[in-house]
Amino acid sequence: MAARSSARATSPEVLWSPSAAVAGTTQIGRFAAAVGVTRPGAPGGAGGVPDYQELWQWSVADVDRFWSALWRFGGVRADGDPSTVRVGDDMPSTRWFPDCRLNYAEHALAPGGDAETAVVARSDTRPEQVLTRGELRDQVARAAAGLRRLGVGPGDRVVGYLPNIPEAVVAMLACAAIGAVWASCPPELGVRAVVDRAGQIGPAVLVAADGYRYGGRLVDRRDEAEAVRAALPGLRATVRVPYAFAPEPPGPACTTWDALVAEAAPLLPVRVAFDHPMLVLFSSGTTGRPKAIVHGHGGILLAHLRDLRLHHDLGAGDRFFWFTTTGWMMWNYLVSGLVVGAAIVLYDGDPMHAGPLTLWRLGADTRATCLGASAPFLMACRGAGSAPGGELDLSALRSVGSTGAPLPAEGFAWFYEHVRDDIPLASISGGTDICSILVGHAPIVPVWAGEISCRALGADVAAFDPTGAPVVGRQGELVVTQPVPSMPVGLWGDADGSRYRQTYFEHFPGIWRHGDWATFTDRGSCVIAGRSDATLNRAGVRLGTAEIYEVVEAVAGVADSLVLHREDPGGGPGELVLFVVLAAGREMDDATRAHIVDRIRTELSPRHVPDRVVQAPAVPRTLTGKKVEVPVKRILAGEPVATALSVQALADPTAVAFYEQWASGPGREPPRRR
Repeated sequence: MAARSSARATSPEVLWSPSAAVAGTTQIGRFAAAVGVTRPGAPGGAGGVPDYQELWQWSVADVDRFWSALWRFGGVRADGDPSTVRVGDDMPSTRWFPDCRLNYAEHALAPGGDAETAVVARSDTRPEQVLTRGELRDQVARAAAGLRRLGVGPGDRVVGYLPNIPEAVVAMLACAAIGAVWASCPPELGVRAVVDRAGQIGPAVLVAADGYRYGGRLVDRRDEAEAVRAALPGLRATVRVPYAFAPEPPGPACTTWDALVAEAAPLLPVRVAFDHPMLVLFSSGTTGRPKAIVHGHGGILLAHLRDLRLHHDLGAGDRFFWFTTTGWMMWNYLVSGLVVGAAIVLYDGDPMHAGPLTLWRLGADTRATCLGASAPFLMACRGAGSAPGGELDLSALRSVGSTGAPLPAEGFAWFYEHVRDDIPLASISGGTDICSILVGHAPIVPVWAGEISCRALGADVAAFDPTGAPVVGRQGELVVTQPVPSMPVGLWGDADGSRYRQTYFEHFPGIWRHGDWATFTDRGSCVIAGRSDATLNRAGVRLGTAEIYEVVEAVAGVADSLVLHREDPGGGPGELVLFVVLAAGREMDDATRAHIVDRIRTELSPRHVPDRVVQAPAVPRTLTGKKVEVPVKRILAGEPVATALSVQALADPTAVAFYEQWASGPGREPPRRR
């Protein structure tokens, strides 16, 4: 999900280092002291700074001991005996804390006094909303009672078709409180994309907004919401949320948000088994029907306690802001800020419509202590020549997060020159599959240019070569060799677990294969080189795509790029095709093409030089900004668009048309060799 893809620099620049005070002022420092891993003056730390590598080694040497210690440190509330941490070593059949019952919503709603701020919501559609802790607890209790009146109980599914607004947070927590299962789709998804997802899990209730505003344009979603409702015949009710338009009378089998939360009720979260389903997250849908990935109460709770308390150092009094839609796992990550006592900041709108300072200004206005966004957003700010640190008061920030795509070293350099030079840029990587991080940052670890700083505590991750042997300093498959609690409970509809095992555990039997190329350094830092199933292959040498993007997109006049290896059905070497999106008004000529090729050859190697450089109007991306590499590769191989990907899962559904036409036209011609 983040960091540059090249390990060319053996000693990258240290851009930020922790002070000696972190041992006593950060939660990870206090945790290290609590478990007895302190080692003042150890390598990588001085003056009382715990050695992170030793702490990580301790956390994976006995994973039961680590998660048990986190359970105590995080103050987990549960019925039963937590002394049995884990039953079974065989992934994915491991069961965690089998003798305990708990509830995620109880932990999200418990911290803080009634008058403390819980949610700050900004949007381009309506005025700012602020919910106190007391108001949030009241709204969740009312919504839970309303869902019960609609017949929703433990195990029933509720789907939100909602923007990133307080009603989405309330509905999700209400579902968790009563043991129901929540899934959400952002309103920018079309009807087919929503039904492809929601239709798999047979929801009892649909909660849908009437529209939203993006980029200055009002988007009416009333017809789409009605079409989704009609395509889900098992629905008991639809809850309409007036957001962009005036409230309308509900139709048959419909109610309103106001009616749902009309009756006051006590807040009585139902404690359920550790692995009781709480969330269904959907994969991107760009490689076929989206997988419905089921996550449980306990796994999400423990993983997010680790991520947000220890790795992001968030707690009471903090304000946590991450730009996300409700369809990205980062939305669930953001909501979990409530679990650690932080207030969360929601934003529904276009992060660039009012210019590249939009999110930074919101962070400044709300006094956010942690602000997160995607790597493409940070690079867009860099490309626009933005300097948030010189124009806004960002003094409340203690860290900035980056995820969603590789962030090249140039992005790190821009941040430390133009945002803040005295706080960590926390590059993190994980994914929908585990709804948490595998590698990231910690307040006791330096930030190296272009790298993810460390492995996550309790995550025994490594890079494997094709034989299944771990490698350091060389690229390999990112794997997890021991269970972590946030691995999915399963995939919806996969009764015997065969699809689950095939998806994650077939390549290296018994080992979780995450699907990314990764290179670990001897310092414990990490470089992610893109998806391993989008790998380029030149004469048997495997190349990641992100390092090519890093070079190409640094060329003046290049706006975006996509590189793919086309296989030769006849067994020949195939060809490497680089599609380049140029800035408005520019056209690809021989000089531009030669300059791009020269930069690739010079900065990477002759093996990286493409056989063709083709100007394209756009690069297909998912709604979270990821380049759609493998599906486009399948289209270039002749597969119909309809089976290669879900067009409605793209940020711009028209972006694939060029590649379909190119594959049947110029793409059929022999490549022009260098």
